[in-house]
Amino acid sequence: MPTLKSINDLNRHTRPMQTELSAAIERVLHSGWFVLGPEVKAFEAEFAAYCGAPHCVSLANGTDALELALRALGIGPGKQVLTVANAGMYSSVAILATGAKPVYADILPDTLLMDVADLRRVLDQQPVDAVIVTHLYGLLGDIPEIVRLVRDRGIPLIEDCAQAHGAMLRGQKAGAFGDIGCFSFYPTKNLGALGDGGAIVTGRADLADKVRQLRQYGWSGKYHAEMAGGCNSRLDEIQAALLRVMLPKLDGWNARRREIAARYSAKISHPAVSAPAIHAEESVAHLYVIRSAKRDGLKQHLAEAGIPSDIHYPVPDYLQASCRHLFEAIDKPVTAQACAEVLTLPCFPEMSNAEVDMICDRVNSW
Repeated sequence: MPTLKSINDLNRHTRPMQTELSAAIERVLHSGWFVLGPEVKAFEAEFAAYCGAPHCVSLANGTDALELALRALGIGPGKQVLTVANAGMYSSVAILATGAKPVYADILPDTLLMDVADLRRVLDQQPVDAVIVTHLYGLLGDIPEIVRLVRDRGIPLIEDCAQAHGAMLRGQKAGAFGDIGCFSFYPTKNLGALGDGGAIVTGRADLADKVRQLRQYGWSGKYHAEMAGGCNSRLDEIQAALLRVMLPKLDGWNARRREIAARYSAKISHPAVSAPAIHAEESVAHLYVIRSAKRDGLKQHLAEAGIPSDIHYPVPDYLQASCRHLFEAIDKPVTAQACAEVLTLPCFPEMSNAEVDMICDRVNSW
């Protein structure tokens, strides 16, 4: 049985593709074009088609995608953006970078996704200029109801799809529900480059044009910086070429991730451990996350058997040392409890059933 070195073994993931990946790199080297060239253009077209969105603009990373999406929607100082606080601070970092203020909705205790009832309550109580909904752990929640709520109020919706490449609900893919969808291609993602990368997809040409301008200094033409808030955020040609190799394999990888997650959920049977429900195509099982009120003890029990685990995520955004001074007392009880209980088990497409069973046996023996 292969040794589990991490919760996502990238060596085992990339090894079967080495010949194809090397050929893609060679293709770029021979082209002599390394930034915003034909590979980027081709990947943007292919990823837009995959997501069912008319437009894709590639970027340097997923956090830039969130920030530039906000800027394209006119979010800046004096604005408020609603999101959740249990998703690793990424949305909050992007909101703060624009000069806006994050406000938070609580989450559901079973899926750990945004609680639509609490979203409605916050929207009724205070002004909100945009909403970022995070498809956490690769799962689409009640996104149709969220879309309805915000559209009835004229509020733009950003989807954080960094963990949800290919997740689908009623024939529609993550990123195609809101005004703009944001993706990360960090190496551990379901569609991961061999370095940093990101993108937005959208059905709105105006937003695509603004993000395309913002990613290169706000230029209207070379060396003419017309749009405020511009930066240098470009996906390079090599990463685009590598992603083009991987994109046709994504659905197969996602299907295997779902199989692994379903096997975990069927076999974990400890009374002090809560396993997630078994999902269909609305989940791409980016992370397999269980819960226990005695998480640290379980984590140690797994480590003693050489089983890696991680915590996604341990600190609510509003309690992070870098920004907690910005908020008055915030009471999001489900968020707080989840951050104290969640534990991530290994989950990547190359895992064997025997490895999953071994981990389940170790959890159940705790």
